[in-house]
Amino acid sequence: MTAKTLLKVAGLKVSYGGIQAVKGVDFEVHEGELVSLIGSNGAGKTTTMKAITGGLAANAGDIFYLGKPIKGQGAWDLVKQGLVMVPEGRGVFTRMTITENLQMGAFIRNDKAGVLADIDKMFALFPRLKERRDQLAGTMSGGEQQMLAMARALMSQPKVLLLDEPSMGLSPIMVDKIFEVVRDVSAQGVTIVLVEQNASRALAIASRGYVMESGLITMTGKGKDLLSDPKVRAAYLGE
Repeated sequence: MTAKTLLKVAGLKVSYGGIQAVKGVDFEVHEGELVSLIGSNGAGKTTTMKAITGGLAANAGDIFYLGKPIKGQGAWDLVKQGLVMVPEGRGVFTRMTITENLQMGAFIRNDKAGVLADIDKMFALFPRLKERRDQLAGTMSGGEQQMLAMARALMSQPKVLLLDEPSMGLSPIMVDKIFEVVRDVSAQGVTIVLVEQNASRALAIASRGYVMESGLITMTGKGKDLLSDPKVRAAYLGE
């Protein structure tokens, strides 16, 4: 039985500042998958994610979520439908506490008891956040802010979670923790699109992967197959 397609991108083109950053991208994400989109800096990965989630206007192509066209919809509408992105740079509310940030992640929900229960779940998933629950988010380390950004997104109960460069700028120990959490969240049934420059780590946990170069998808396959592909290893793993 074929898995349900939750997200489909067809012929996506995005330009800004006179530059065509995305030149006709096609990919799809099936229910329960962890799909990694890898590529070097400037390949168009973040631009693609922003176009999907309403942060940038697409010049051409189609974006389907749950079988319906969503191109041009605002990020706030997509969150209500279960399509949520953790942006590059985290974007936490620096003058709010950790607990308040998590509450903001649940702003679309009306189930107060469920929200409280999910905050406890986030504290179980991220013990470091529990230790600092009353601390202002702006005083946390980069790795802690990344944990908070992920936890805040999960508070909205997403069907599809897009993670844009979650390991960027983090220490090796914190990178290990972030990838461990991504794997755990995926195991809980959340469909994930992981955008990463750390190709080896991203492909190692991916169901499937896409390689993006200069605004185009150039390769696709199972994560483990791409990880062992000589071209991928030469281009992204320094071999």
